[in-house]
Amino acid sequence: MRVTQGMLTNNMLRHLSDSYKRMDKTQEQLSTGKKISRPSDDPVVAMKGMSYRSSLTEVEQFKRNLSEAYSWTESADSSLDEATNVMQRIRELTVQASNGTYEESQMQAIGKEITQLKDHLASIANTKVSGKYIFNGNDTTRAPVDLATGKVSTNTNDVKLELSQGIEVAVNIKPQNVFTKDLFGDIQDLETALSSGSSINGFLDKLDSHINNIVSERADLGARYNRIELIDDRVSNQEVIANRILSDNEDADMERVITDLKMQESVQRAALSAGARIIQPSLMDFLR
Repeated sequence: MRVTQGMLTNNMLRHLSDSYKRMDKTQEQLSTGKKISRPSDDPVVAMKGMSYRSSLTEVEQFKRNLSEAYSWTESADSSLDEATNVMQRIRELTVQASNGTYEESQMQAIGKEITQLKDHLASIANTKVSGKYIFNGNDTTRAPVDLATGKVSTNTNDVKLELSQGIEVAVNIKPQNVFTKDLFGDIQDLETALSSGSSINGFLDKLDSHINNIVSERADLGARYNRIELIDDRVSNQEVIANRILSDNEDADMERVITDLKMQESVQRAALSAGARIIQPSLMDFLR
């Protein structure tokens, strides 16, 4: 095969072009920190990346659900603690009124305080978090208690959140066990008895029963809160693992990329130098 000046020139330009492409890819990896910038660079890495990103997106959604679960359970626990204190105060007032030494006006004053405590208990039952009523089952748009009409919700449906793959946890308490119609009815009867001077025997047992219901429901909520924390730990570990796998799959080895870039620069300089020596002495140069 006869080698001509044109062949040498074309080969040199082709090699220089290939060298520029390799340098461009290396510089792209260096500036983006990624092995690939488009699926055609490495289809296998691209497919694995899509799968890992899907897993990471799922984990991020679970983290958001966990945040919502904490909001519900912590707000419910705080409200139940406040409700317990209110019920303890009503019980304390009932014990005072039961000693038989109070005058009618003093009994009526106790009844008025209990009225205020009952209203406050209703406001606790109507607690809203992020615009949602947390003590009305899955009907979060309507208040569960309306003392003006005597309406007390009996919604028994749980509010469940998926906190991990296939694991749903109820984040609300059962209001039908705590803020019941019987609770407000018994307090109303106690208030009426105090105002009218009637006997209040038997009310302490009723109040103790309601207090026990609140404490029992709070204990159940606490157990679920502990489970939510355990799930949170597991989801956090999954997030760390998913990020590490995604990084291993897509992130460029920067030390290797820098070494490759240096090597490509040296190759490029050598190719330019060799090309200059090959092309310069043409036939016209020789004849001159």
